[in-house]
Amino acid sequence: MTTLRFVTNSEQKQGVVWDAYPSWAQFSWLIFFSALSALRSALLFHFGVEGWEVWMLGAVLLIICVAILRRWAHYQLTREQIIVRNGYTGHQIHSVPLTDVREITVQQGIVAGFFGIGTLTISSCTTDILVSLRGICNPEEVKIRIEASAWRRGRTPVNSPASR
Repeated sequence: MTTLRFVTNSEQKQGVVWDAYPSWAQFSWLIFFSALSALRSALLFHFGVEGWEVWMLGAVLLIICVAILRRWAHYQLTREQIIVRNGYTGHQIHSVPLTDVREITVQQGIVAGFFGIGTLTISSCTTDILVSLRGICNPEEVKIRIEASAWRRGRTPVNSPASR
């Protein structure tokens, strides 16, 4: 599921082509344990057993953790570079200029494939920097978008069909 977002004036000046946060499905295991905790709380409440409040509190805390962790990383593709920012402070964590993109790989496990998410690993030509974009929806589509942007900047990634 792709979420459309309005681009702000500062992002237009930077030439933001694509931006995203990790998918909710990236945290499916936390959501699963939260649901189990809520189910246990409901069963304890139904049968009149004390302590159901603690289990419900645990379920709520896990969902809060998911919401906080999801906003921790913010991924951006501009006309010039790929940027990973802290979603709360806006501080730049990693960046790779599009002219330095050497290889882009998509990693998907069984669960990630089921949810349609994956991890993009982008390696740089000039340095040993590896930038990982975790929990990306439609990772193959994002990979193609990055390769197209890199090609426009005059650098074709090694693993793209045009360079083979």
